[in-house]
Amino acid sequence: MPTGSRQHVVIVGGGFGGLFAAKEFVGTDIDVTLIDRTNHHLFAPLLYQVATAALSPGDIAQPLRTILRHAPNIHVVMSNVTSIDTDMRRVYSDDGTFTYDALILAPGNRHSYYGRDEWEQFAPGLKSVDDALRIREKLLVTFEEAEHHVGRPTLKELLTFVIIGAGPTGVELAGAIAEIATHTMLPDFPKLKRSDIRVVLLEGGDRVLSSFAPELSEKARLQLAELGVDVRTQHRVTNINEHGVTTQEGFIPSRNVIWAAGNEASPLLKNIPGERDRQGRMIIDKDLSVPGLEDVYVIGDAARMDDELGRPLPGVCQVAMQQGTFVAKRIIRHRRDGIKPHFSYNNKGNMATIGRARAIAELKRTKWSGFIAWTLWATIHIFFLIGFRNRMKVMIEWLWYYMSFQPGARLILGRNDGDSSRSRSHIDLHETA
Repeated sequence: MPTGSRQHVVIVGGGFGGLFAAKEFVGTDIDVTLIDRTNHHLFAPLLYQVATAALSPGDIAQPLRTILRHAPNIHVVMSNVTSIDTDMRRVYSDDGTFTYDALILAPGNRHSYYGRDEWEQFAPGLKSVDDALRIREKLLVTFEEAEHHVGRPTLKELLTFVIIGAGPTGVELAGAIAEIATHTMLPDFPKLKRSDIRVVLLEGGDRVLSSFAPELSEKARLQLAELGVDVRTQHRVTNINEHGVTTQEGFIPSRNVIWAAGNEASPLLKNIPGERDRQGRMIIDKDLSVPGLEDVYVIGDAARMDDELGRPLPGVCQVAMQQGTFVAKRIIRHRRDGIKPHFSYNNKGNMATIGRARAIAELKRTKWSGFIAWTLWATIHIFFLIGFRNRMKVMIEWLWYYMSFQPGARLILGRNDGDSSRSRSHIDLHETA
């Protein structure tokens, strides 16, 4: 907690941006309060592997208190921030009020259904451990139910998996579901046939993974096709209900629809005076501060900042990590000598995995695909996982899956009835299973 006249920084959000900012303050004479609605830091790039039963929640999440246990000047608070008063320099949460000298906002983003919020009940997104557990549970239960529908018209609806949005999350989900359905589930369900299963990836644009070079996008599409994924570009969704998805080309019957098509900034930003873009992200200055507000910074998915070519920085973890580190150093340096440096994003590359030994990677001017890209992807993701134990577990799980096609997290721990607390209550049991 803040002590005496020491400067107090409040960080909202324990994702990549917030955590990397907090780490930069370790050992300084600045007191920091890190507030997050959960007690853990989530390695979001691997969340889809929890959703597809390849990994368990504990493999990709680490308690924030554990990560920062050796930092006496950093206080971790698990609470939901409800509002912010920038005039009074106060942050209000469900559990108290926090006064700040400097504020770092890294609340992330949430799904956007483009004004059709009623679709969420039929097409959940993937942003949290709870989301991943619900998707995983429904995926596993679907195959159990499908055995009772063999020979019925409803079988097609049950075993058609539709992913909406062909960005990295959508592509990774489509590839992972195709692999687990074909190589893992089918051998355990002899009544089902490969032809019973469909994985459909819908994209409104003209290619998958549009943030990559066109030739890599095409290689990703071909790798998806090798896995049996039906990729449909220039297909815009017009409706979703409990029976499937409607596009301008027709109706796709499906009880398993996943949304990966759009995001919008956290509603918490509505408390902050300033200009926003169409996604609700705060438009920030070159030093990551909010124009017109002293000592208020927004980073990560909540911020809109353009590069030197006028393109918005992508909503990826390396942007958030660099911004978190920068803004903490900027606060420390400004306190010492009054200098306000500008943030410059160092794009270290872009990569996406499609499946086992299938991936694409764009590192500076070098482009890779296939096994080499997958090896690079796996190595980098293991390196950035928090905790030695997590790195070792994930490496062993991936090695086992690579050799056997048998993911180790396929227990059904409560039927999918919409009660997320039921699944959460079994996480500890699941981790030891």
